[in-house]
Amino acid sequence: MPPAPLRLHGTVQHYDWGDRRFLPDLLGVEPDHRPWAEFWLGTHPSGPTRLDDGSTLRDLIGELPYLLKVVSAAEPLSLQAHPNTEQAVDGHSRGIFPDPHAKPELLCALTPFEALCGLRPDDRTEALLNEIGATELAAAVARRGAGVVLHGLYRGSIDPRPAIEACKGNRRPEADWVTRLDGLYPDEPSVAATLLLNHVTLEPGDALHLTAGNLHAYLRGSGVELMGASDNVLRGGLTRKHVDVDGLLAILDTRPLPQPVMQDTGDGTHYDLPEAGVSLHRLAAGSAHTSAGNEIVMSTDGSAWFRPEGAVYAPTAEAFVVVSA
Repeated sequence: MPPAPLRLHGTVQHYDWGDRRFLPDLLGVEPDHRPWAEFWLGTHPSGPTRLDDGSTLRDLIGELPYLLKVVSAAEPLSLQAHPNTEQAVDGHSRGIFPDPHAKPELLCALTPFEALCGLRPDDRTEALLNEIGATELAAAVARRGAGVVLHGLYRGSIDPRPAIEACKGNRRPEADWVTRLDGLYPDEPSVAATLLLNHVTLEPGDALHLTAGNLHAYLRGSGVELMGASDNVLRGGLTRKHVDVDGLLAILDTRPLPQPVMQDTGDGTHYDLPEAGVSLHRLAAGSAHTSAGNEIVMSTDGSAWFRPEGAVYAPTAEAFVVVSA
């Protein structure tokens, strides 16, 4: 007899940027006019997952190195990056980070999902900036590269206003987001910095792998997120939370990222998060999966499960399983 699965009860986080309908509809509860931003499954102390008897998942299996979430953004999140393990250990010893762990992230879209992710190659950024009329910033990228220009925007040696003004009335999505973000955070260097980043729109099943140092921001949409169980983040702007420009610039990976999107292949897709030793497997309704170890499952029918090794799973709706490497 295969071992029985155990139903999980995750934790909802009501952050200001959250959507008010997606997560309540997913979980089968009535909306309550609050923003429902994230649904957590894991052993993180800020949002412990519980079993039917009230005990925690941590009581059952100990601490997990990852956290599984469903995120739903109605408004943009901060422009941010996360450290690698070496930087996290060093920063934790100096009181910069709350823990000594890296925080790699992987997001698989459930709805069309817009995000900013990593520096666009210089030639493509130069062409975009010239197209929208931000010619001064385009010339700076051509001369010095986007990584240097990014530092210049944050350090004040490059004025962000001409590029921001050039975006007004332009229909390119990159320019439209600059105008919207400038309305929320006037004259912030981060607003102009978004023009240096890949703007991506994920279709359901497409994914992003956000490695250490990747400058990114979620703009809107809903998806399943798998990440290292860490709270280490450094923000550059587009937020009312604490901003640490010096810390952010110290950990940024300014290498160009030509293709940030992991596209849906249409079959039993899985997405690797090697830094955390796990992968996210997307199971179609009617498929079959046998647990190779202690696994967490989140289904799009709103249910969540812990499945010990040997448990057989035949989802009736699309589901996402965290599998150890």
